[in-house]
Amino acid sequence: MNAADIMVTNVATVRPDASVKDVAEILLARRISALPVVDDANDLLGIISEADLIHRAEVGTERPYSWWVEFLTAREALAQDYIKAHARLAADIMTRKVVTVTADTPVREIVGLFEKHGIKRVPVVAKGKLIGIVSRADLVQALLRAQQGSQQSAEAKLSQGDAVARLKSEPWWPGNVNVVIDNGAVELWGVVESQVQKDAIRVALETIPGVRTISNKIYVQAHIPRAM
Repeated sequence: MNAADIMVTNVATVRPDASVKDVAEILLARRISALPVVDDANDLLGIISEADLIHRAEVGTERPYSWWVEFLTAREALAQDYIKAHARLAADIMTRKVVTVTADTPVREIVGLFEKHGIKRVPVVAKGKLIGIVSRADLVQALLRAQQGSQQSAEAKLSQGDAVARLKSEPWWPGNVNVVIDNGAVELWGVVESQVQKDAIRVALETIPGVRTISNKIYVQAHIPRAM
């Protein structure tokens, strides 16, 4: 699955000469948390998020600095914070170094960018022009569609050999667990090192179409009943 499969193409945008008031109104009206800033040719110039609007002079939320922090902080950074707090136009407030992806960027790479940069969305561009945006919400919707697709194929015949082969391909598979499958009913027997391993085996089987019930009789090594 790539960005093109889940991105929103009807993207709300603003021009660099949009006012802070206009930006705030669009964010609230559209119930979104960020706006790409584009020029007349739809080239991506930057992005404005709610985070860019929280330290504002109008509401007394400018970033506070003590004298010693001011002494240690570069003047350029202090000047930039002043602009963020007082500027009237999107061009002055927007983040210019925008993390972007292309339509063929795999979804797994997008998730990695979210985690690496601590962001909630990425614009999708083609030759610098904005063609869509992918947010965390879009990933959740993709998950829902995938779950619904799995439910629709749940009547598929379950092969014991396929199920065991799938489990054995996992790096955490302990190797000393027996899997018995009868008409979609699964029984598990054996011993594992931890509760996490036991839960992982159950979760792996739950994702296989055709599994109806799981009787998990695996013992965790530290909890093996002692003979009386």
